[in-house]
Amino acid sequence: MPEGHSVHRIARQFALHFVGKQVQASSPQGRFAEGAAQLDGRTMIAARAVGKQMFLEFDSARFLRVHLGMYGAWDFAGDITADASSARIGQANQRGTVVGEFEDSLGSIGAPRRTRLRMSEQETLAPEITEFPPAPIGAVRVRLLTDASVADLRGPTACEVIDPPQVEAVLAKLGPDPLVDDPGEGERRFVQTVRSKSTPIALLLMDQSVVSGIGNVFRAELLFRNRIEPHTPGKQLTEEQAVALWRDWTHLLATAVEHGQMLTMEGLDEEAFRRALSSQADRHWVYKRTGLPCRICGTGIVMEEIGGRKLYWCPKDQA
Repeated sequence: MPEGHSVHRIARQFALHFVGKQVQASSPQGRFAEGAAQLDGRTMIAARAVGKQMFLEFDSARFLRVHLGMYGAWDFAGDITADASSARIGQANQRGTVVGEFEDSLGSIGAPRRTRLRMSEQETLAPEITEFPPAPIGAVRVRLLTDASVADLRGPTACEVIDPPQVEAVLAKLGPDPLVDDPGEGERRFVQTVRSKSTPIALLLMDQSVVSGIGNVFRAELLFRNRIEPHTPGKQLTEEQAVALWRDWTHLLATAVEHGQMLTMEGLDEEAFRRALSSQADRHWVYKRTGLPCRICGTGIVMEEIGGRKLYWCPKDQA
C-alpha cells in the first residue's frame, strides 16, 4: 500500500500540471461515469494530500477524494515532470532529487517531456509516448485530461466526488500529518493521543486517526530506529519516546518525499547509499528481513502478524 510520501508526491504532480487548468473528466471503465460528469469541464484549483488521502479541488466547490488502498495507482502521461517533489503543497516545499538509474526510481528529473509515469507505492518511468492522449490501458476508473497532460486512476479503494463539509468530515477523522499540520500542534496531538491509549504502539502507528501516512514499512523502521518494543502499550511510552517517534516520522517522511524512496538507513557512505537506492534489501533496518541478522546486534529479525499486517522487529535491540 502506498504510504504517505507517495500520496504527497502524487499531489505535487497534479499541482504542477493540472492545477489552474480546465480538465476533461471521464470514466473509461464506466464505474465512475456519474462522478466524472460532475467534474468534466471544470478547472482544478488545488491538490492536497493528507496522509494516505488525496483531495483534488475543482471550481464550484467539488472535490475528488482518492484513497489508493492496496492496489491503486495513478498513471501520468504527456508533458509531465518526472519528479514533482519540488511543487509546494500546504506547508511543505522539499526539493526533489533522484540519483542515477535505480530500481523503482525515476530515470530523470527536470523539464516536462512526453512520457508515461506510474505513481503508487513505487514510481516507474515508461518509454516516451508517441501520441497524445494515449489510449487508456486496463480498467481506468477515472481519466483527467488537459491539453497537455493526462492522469489515469485504476484500482483505488476510494474514489468519490464530495463537497467541502464532507472533506472536513474526512479530515476530522485523520491524525496529524507532519507535512500539513503545524509542527508543534501535530506533535502535541500525536504525543497526547499515543500516551492516552493501552493499545500496542505497533498498532497505534498504523491507525490513521492517530497519525496520518504511516504504513507497514515506516512502522517497522520507526520502532527499530527508536528501539521501542512493538507490543508496548502507548500509555507506557515516556513523553520523550513519543516525541522522538513523531520527530523521526517527520524526518523520514520529508526524506521519502525528496528521494521517492522509503530510505530509512542513514549515515551511509556513497557506495552504500547507491545500493540502498537501487535495492530494497539494502534500504531498511528490519523490514522484510525475517531470519536475517540484525544489522546492529546480529540477532535474527522476527516477523509476526499483528492487526492483520506483518511486523518486523529485533527481539534484542527492541527488548
